[in-house]
Amino acid sequence: MEPMDIVAKSKEDASLPKATMTKIIKEMLPPDVRVARDTQDLLIECCVEFINLISSESNEVCNREERRTIAPEHVLKALGVLGFGEYIEEVYAAYEQHKMETVQDSIKGAKWSGAAEMTEEQALAE
Repeated sequence: MEPMDIVAKSKEDASLPKATMTKIIKEMLPPDVRVARDTQDLLIECCVEFINLISSESNEVCNREERRTIAPEHVLKALGVLGFGEYIEEVYAAYEQHKMETVQDSIKGAKWSGAAEMTEEQALAE
C-alpha cells in the first residue's frame, strides 16, 4: 500500500492532544532549542498521518488473516510491510512494558477495591 492510498482526513476526524504533543516534542530536544508553533503543528499532523498509515495497513493485515479485531501482531506486521522494520523490536518492547504496567495497575486496583487479591502470575495468566 502506498501512503497516497489512504483517504485524506479532515482536521476534525483525527487529532492528538496538542499540549501533550508539545511536551513530547520539547522533551526530545535539547533545552536551548525552540520550536516554532507552525513547526509543532506540522509535527503533530505528521504524527496523525503516521498513525493513520499504520492503522490502515494493520487493518489490511488483519483482513488478510480473516480476523475482525486488529491485534498487536497486526501492527508489528504492518510496520514491517511499510518499511519500518527497524522499529519493530522497540515497539514490541514498549508493548510488553505497557502490558506489565497494566497488570500491575489492575493488581493495585483490585487491592483498593477490596476485590479478591491475585498474585502477579495469576493476573498475567488471566
